[in-house]
Amino acid sequence: MKNLTINDFTFEWGSRTYVMGILNITPDSFSGDGLAEKSLDIILKQAREFVAAGVDILDVGGESTRPGAAQVSTQEEIDRVLPVISALSGEFDTLISIDSYKSAVAREAVQAGASLLNDVWGLMVDPELALVAQETGAPIILMHNRSNPSNAAVKEKLGGRYVGVKYDNLLEDVKNELLDSVAVARQFGVQEGKIILDPGIGFGKTVEQNLELVNRLGEIRDLGHPVLLGPSRKSFIGYTLDLPPDDRVEGTAAAVSVGITRGADIIRVHDVREMVRIVRMTDAIVR
Repeated sequence: MKNLTINDFTFEWGSRTYVMGILNITPDSFSGDGLAEKSLDIILKQAREFVAAGVDILDVGGESTRPGAAQVSTQEEIDRVLPVISALSGEFDTLISIDSYKSAVAREAVQAGASLLNDVWGLMVDPELALVAQETGAPIILMHNRSNPSNAAVKEKLGGRYVGVKYDNLLEDVKNELLDSVAVARQFGVQEGKIILDPGIGFGKTVEQNLELVNRLGEIRDLGHPVLLGPSRKSFIGYTLDLPPDDRVEGTAAAVSVGITRGADIIRVHDVREMVRIVRMTDAIVR
């Protein structure tokens, strides 16, 4: 697997695990960390804490992906994320990714300073996001997603989760659907070495299916692309440990550590300080 260089930063796949810190510019994040109603100074303060802790990527998103979340218009999403990305790119050399499945948002974000695209729908909603990747040279993260509101169930303390989601064969179905996303990217001319895969922990999977995906993550990496794992504060942790989103740091740590042993290249997390330490210790053991 070839290394990936973005600006002056090189991902040396397999040498260590990289950390993506989540900046949710939303009022309704499932994890309670939404920053949409916070001032830019508060958002930058959190970003500075992430950078000081050793984050590699700052992931900026303007639309919640929790089960049952309201959709946001393209313009509102742009209005939320662009000032943040502009400010971040003006202050930090840290890589910035835009967490959006909309090509119009992604295009504006790259112009403002983002250098990675993070598509939670794996080009299945807006395939032209791949054109943005091809034209700008920005690598793209393709996530597997079978989210359907009809399968969502919510408990007051634990939040939303998916139930009754049927797969013929969990790993084979996820792999095949990820390869469908890769095929779309290739059709638009995205270079092979600029595609990263995400199995979509928490997106259209039951608690048990999420646990199995983390444990068998190596089968996703066998597809030949770097893999991003995003278990942070997800409902499969909450329902396993009977804990609310703001009390899932240990469960996240376990999922991150196991994920690294199974081949995760990037982990996407809320609790950057703690997870950087988990990553460094796990890397020291297994790499």
